[in-house]
Amino acid sequence: MRLFSAFVLLFACGIAMAADDTPAPEASTLYADATVIDGTGAAPKSHQDILVRGERIVATGEHGTLADTDGARIVDLHGRYVIPGLIDSHVHLATPPNLPRARAALRRNLYGGVTAVRDMADDLRPVGELAREARVAEIPSPDIYYAALMAGPSFFADPRVLAVTAGVKPGTAPWMQAIDEHTDIAQAVTLARGTSATAIKIYADLPSDLVSAITREAHRQGMQVWAHSAVFPARPKDVIAAGIDVASHACYQAYEVQKTIPQSYEDHTPVDERLLAADGDDPVLARLYAQMRERGILLDATGSLFVRYDALRKSDPKLKPLRCTGAATIRIVRQAWQAGVGISTGTDDDGEREAAWPSVHDEIFFLVRDVGMSPLQALHSATQVGAQAAARDAEMGTIATGKLADFVVLAKDPSADIGNLRSIVATVKRGREYPRADYRPITQEEWGNDD
Repeated sequence: MRLFSAFVLLFACGIAMAADDTPAPEASTLYADATVIDGTGAAPKSHQDILVRGERIVATGEHGTLADTDGARIVDLHGRYVIPGLIDSHVHLATPPNLPRARAALRRNLYGGVTAVRDMADDLRPVGELAREARVAEIPSPDIYYAALMAGPSFFADPRVLAVTAGVKPGTAPWMQAIDEHTDIAQAVTLARGTSATAIKIYADLPSDLVSAITREAHRQGMQVWAHSAVFPARPKDVIAAGIDVASHACYQAYEVQKTIPQSYEDHTPVDERLLAADGDDPVLARLYAQMRERGILLDATGSLFVRYDALRKSDPKLKPLRCTGAATIRIVRQAWQAGVGISTGTDDDGEREAAWPSVHDEIFFLVRDVGMSPLQALHSATQVGAQAAARDAEMGTIATGKLADFVVLAKDPSADIGNLRSIVATVKRGREYPRADYRPITQEEWGNDD
């Protein structure tokens, strides 16, 4: 009893002492005299200051005009350029799980200017841990926002499912659920929400009524819905009519012009590109994009993947074709963009181990060099639109007071030449600096084998 009383006394004293303590003020850093590209698509502003305190931007403005800068550490950025942190809106970090490889890829992303990624369905057990490590800066990594997958029962024969649900009966994991007409949709969404996922990813082998039912319930429970542009047998127009938030893979939207659509994801019959309008915009896609624009549905295009694969097939004709050629993909993305659909910069590609830069750079270059965006428009896609795709635009995506201090310092002007994106001096993520000079390339041991 005496020991218990002593413990209570010590505990009470500890509370009293804690109540009297005031937290130390967060350190401030003034990034001074930069040319700022804010991510909104607006023209660059020269001679700008950015005041960071802790994780946040607390003020921006003309050089030398900000208040409350006494005692701030000064980082002179005269002659430098600042853009918001880049966002890759389509990555896969754990199919199959390989934590050393995932951490290495995330490190390359961060030192390449990427401050957030959208994981589009994986084994969420390791992904959740990676997200925690990234959030508290235990590893150099972008922040990670992820989806729990739903698909029709036939999809769960896919060998990738076995790789990401080990120890659980396929189709029953909260992060990867089989859905049919007998499923309690509310319960399924609740289970998915329990994984801390930001969104439900509607993947494959579902009819339009179930796509709509999942979307309604996910929104009711406060979750986003990210879906393939065609869910097979649900057509692109069905997916859009359901009211999803983001559609992935621009190529899949071309199935809307087909007389018949594959009845399952496993049928990889390519788009018959002869059915697209021979000249100008395709009228069927025009109607689809009008609906997307009106509903605010974004397109996670993943276009550079198709263009790059086409180039590989020229050197190795034995490679099976993807669902669309690179040329058709370019045309589809261009029409969507010109119709006013927001385009994010998803890659669906880790890149090669030896690559010095993250794949999102290739997607940005694709938007400029193939689709026809200006560098400022492509950077808008890679920042503000990417933040919208992750449902985090209140926190990130632009350089503005109150937002996270996620930005990239460049030596050269990316608005003059998008190739200057690769003149990175440092990435700042949540107020922490990661100088490009500190980047450590990915080793073979980290990457492992691709077999």
